Parts: sequence; C-alpha cells; structure tokens
Amino acid sequence: MNPKHLKAYIVVGLIFAASGAYLGYQKQNVPQVAPLTATQPAGVTGPVNELFKQTLPDAKGVATTLAQYKGKAMLVNFWAPWCGPCVQEMPELSALASGEEGKKLQVIGIGIDSPTNIAEFSDKYKITYPVLVAGMSGTELSRQFGNAGGGLPFTVLIGADGQVKKTYLGRLKFDELRKDLASL
Repeated sequence: MNPKHLKAYIVVGLIFAASGAYLGYQKQNVPQVAPLTATQPAGVTGPVNELFKQTLPDAKGVATTLAQYKGKAMLVNFWAPWCGPCVQEMPELSALASGEEGKKLQVIGIGIDSPTNIAEFSDKYKITYPVLVAGMSGTELSRQFGNAGGGLPFTVLIGADGQVKKTYLGRLKFDELRKDLASL
C-alpha cells in the first residue's frame, strides 16, 4: 500500500473515530431507543422507510434510488475502505450476491467514506453487488437500525415484507447468516 494513502486512511479513520465519540457524548442525555433485533422488527414505517427514501450515488457517481428494492429481501452492509473486517468480508458478500442466495436477496454496500476513496476501492476490487456512497450520513442511517456506537461493519437483514429480521455488528459469520437467510 502506498504510504501516502495509508496516512490518508489513518487520518480519515481518526476523524470518524473522533466524530463518533463526539456524537456519542452529545447523545448521552438523549433517551435511547432499544436497538432493533430479530425479535423486535421494524416495519416499513421505521428505519427501513428511511432507507427506501435514500438516493445515493454509486462508486461512479450514478444516482441509485433504494426504493427500487421494495418488496425484495435485502442485506444492507455498512462499510468503509479503511475498515479491515469490512474488506475481509467483501469476497464472501460478493459470492453470496452472485450465487443462489443472490437470486432471492439484494446485497447492497453503503460506504461510509468519501466518493473518491470508495471509487478507488471499487476500481481495485471486483465487487458483484451495488456499492453506494453515503459518507457520514451513512453512520446516522446505521444508527437508526440500532448501531448506537456507529461501529463497522454493520449489516442489516431486511425481509421482503420490509421488516428488519436481524442486525449484525462486526465481521459477518456466514454460517450464521446462511441460517438466517433460510428462515426468510
């Protein structure tokens, strides 16, 4: 890796960490909503509705309206190019998206970084699912799904009925994910 890029990634990572700490400090006195889990699904009036209101650019800058995925099961993965576990799980997410499960499930990556960094990353790696650019607003969107700390990777499994079935914080365990997909 180019040392200049490494320094830039470290600076971006520190900025995100400081932003998360600041936002966490600011929200200390705000009543917290319980995180969403498989036993507490959100209907289409909750964060899924907010997701469907989004129009985000892909890595090439082309606007993508997420409402086009209404009525289809979705796996929404919040990630960043500087997040090691995020990058490690991408080949498996690509295999999932292009395999049998991908016929019944739309995999989407929502990048928490600059358009330039995500475009460079996408050019370097072969990702078989839509990768969209959300910047810092992606962190807030993930928080609406119960990711209070803004950690990455954060993945949300949404049923075709528009309800959150499960959320995953950290690198995905694909055996567990496949069991959850079988229950859709």
